[in-house]
Amino acid sequence: MNLLDAMTDPALFGDQYGGDSWANWRALLAGFYALDLDEQQAATFRTLTDREPLTLPADELWLVIGRRGGKSAAAALLAVFEAVFNDHRAKLAPGEIATVMVIAADRKQARAVMRYVRGLLENPMLQRLVMRDQTESIELTNRCAIEVMTASHRSTRGYTAACVICDEIAFWHSMGANPDADILNAVRPSLATLGGKMIALSSPYARRGVLWSNYKRHFGKDSERVLVAQAPSLLMNPELPAHVVEEAYADDPIAAAAEYGAKFRSDVESFVSIEAVEACTRPAPLELPPAKAIRYSAFVDPSGGVADAFTLAIAHLENETVIIDAMRARKPPFSPESVVAEYCGLLELYGIREVRGDAYAGEWPREQFAKRGIRYLRSEQPRSGIYQAFLPMLNSGRVELPPSDQLAKELVGLERRTSRGGKDSIDHAPNGHDDIANAVAGVAVHVKQPRPMLGAIPSLKFAG
Repeated sequence: MNLLDAMTDPALFGDQYGGDSWANWRALLAGFYALDLDEQQAATFRTLTDREPLTLPADELWLVIGRRGGKSAAAALLAVFEAVFNDHRAKLAPGEIATVMVIAADRKQARAVMRYVRGLLENPMLQRLVMRDQTESIELTNRCAIEVMTASHRSTRGYTAACVICDEIAFWHSMGANPDADILNAVRPSLATLGGKMIALSSPYARRGVLWSNYKRHFGKDSERVLVAQAPSLLMNPELPAHVVEEAYADDPIAAAAEYGAKFRSDVESFVSIEAVEACTRPAPLELPPAKAIRYSAFVDPSGGVADAFTLAIAHLENETVIIDAMRARKPPFSPESVVAEYCGLLELYGIREVRGDAYAGEWPREQFAKRGIRYLRSEQPRSGIYQAFLPMLNSGRVELPPSDQLAKELVGLERRTSRGGKDSIDHAPNGHDDIANAVAGVAVHVKQPRPMLGAIPSLKFAG
């Protein structure tokens, strides 16, 4: 049975994928597998791919599809089809399992795809194939398993893959420097044994990463190995209420053109390279102990203890280079007052009597730090201004960073966005964080000139 048959068979997936709303998906996926297309399907295929239908099944499918266009449901369908209707047992070594890997941007998205997968496998014709059902994997009686995982090159190694499905791959960048490229490099060897397919589905985002590079290289090109398609949300999901899309365009036309129009954004670019960050990072230790005759500065990024981390960074100036001595982060949930008390103790050890912080933090941080003898000063610059001032320090090597993977991820994940009026803003990527990066950049920009300090500094055991 081919994929088109499975999508339209009333005994299989016809109820879910056989209706008119899935007609464009059927034409696209049938074309990927080089199935026979009727005239209407062939015309749809040309519209979505800007090329003629394939004569042989492609090895890779890259789908640039707008938000709520049916991507997760399509990913689940492909996962189940590849796991159930392709028998890989002849190529497997004794005890080996063929795995259909579904890699998602985060756990929430992974769970969403797995719900679709379970729904399809509840079909009476397929239920008997399920041998073991666990939270993130389903093992079948045909020595094939469907497993969902989050985007990490470490977690994706060691498999014999029947198929790799990458869900929302354009947003993997928020998790590190180049996680999309690193993960694909890690999983491609796993496809070699079974000749499995690589399938990537995503709403587009910035003009970077593997989705963008494959789009540029292959969209509209008559490659027999790689197929790329692009389609707005309403074309792939005509049941999506039009007013949802219209309102999104009215609120933010640039963002809506990406989310619902499937157009890559031209107003977003990376802020700093991983090479620049690595060049500024010392090998060890994580924290430097306080020393006499050094004037230290501090910056905090306060948080209420619900969503964001409460972060602190301490630094000093040495021969025109800012040295980041200490860096702390408390992730929620936490008591904000207890974190302030903890941080004030650390500030005292470094002989610091004042700390700067976010200009939009309100009065609460000032009051809490004042209770403990620390003066809280609001930064004169907004977050974007701090990052803009921090960038030349990074690029010129005038800052020494601690060896922190989380700090590196946050710095590399920062983005520069240009508004329609031409004004630049710097912020973290969607679903990303910059709490530690903000504290580090803030103290680097606001560090004070060195001067001899009075009094002894108590000793403390520091993290190394």
